[in-house]
Amino acid sequence: MVKLSGVIITYNEERKIETCLASLVDVVDEIVVVDSYSTDGTEEICKKYNVKFIKQKFLGYKEQKNFAITQASHDHVISLDGDEALSPELQKSLRKLKSNWIHDGYYMNRYNNFCGQWINHSDWYPDKKLRAFIKGKGEWKGINPHDSYKLYNQKSAGRLKGDILHWNYPTYSAYNSQIEKFSSISAQSYFELGKKVTVWKILFNPSWAFFKAYFLRLGFLDGLNGFIICLQTANLTFLKYIKLRELIKSENQKV
Repeated sequence: MVKLSGVIITYNEERKIETCLASLVDVVDEIVVVDSYSTDGTEEICKKYNVKFIKQKFLGYKEQKNFAITQASHDHVISLDGDEALSPELQKSLRKLKSNWIHDGYYMNRYNNFCGQWINHSDWYPDKKLRAFIKGKGEWKGINPHDSYKLYNQKSAGRLKGDILHWNYPTYSAYNSQIEKFSSISAQSYFELGKKVTVWKILFNPSWAFFKAYFLRLGFLDGLNGFIICLQTANLTFLKYIKLRELIKSENQKV
């Protein structure tokens, strides 16, 4: 039977971190929390669960998660955010997996709770994530903040039953704030990669993002919140590109 490390990154997660830890404690052999100097009660809650608590200045989403993996004592890892938890079915799947770990990594679905409603459609479910893996077989990649764990050998991936439960936005205001934050991070990441933006991208990409999520992926079946999510998906895309355009314009003016 393999030893399994639960690895979590946190910043001011006192609202949900205990739910996260409680879902892991009977599944993993250690819990590692890498915290970006939280100013709320996150650290005190974590220490009740005898976790390995490490303070690390935030390096960026993928960078912080890759750092957190290096702090795990065991080679087999399940990675969560502080506002996520394992469903009972996923707990059962992971216990079985420890006795029969075959692949380099395992996908599972993430089930998102938005303003008190579990979302079943659009881009939010099934929200497939690779979160159980062997150290050294992959790394967190992507453009911040939309990072994901990628195996070096994508063919060596399995699938687990059960969901990662994710309480992402408790209020519409919180969602609006995160859209502003994430669009700025995305624009900066695109800028650093030398990405270009055209008027066509600004006009078409947000419209396509809404159409795909609301109609093709049945976001309308989630009612008003489904509409809000799909609209904000388009808004995030729009803001990302106009902020990128501002960054490029500002840089050109320096020349």
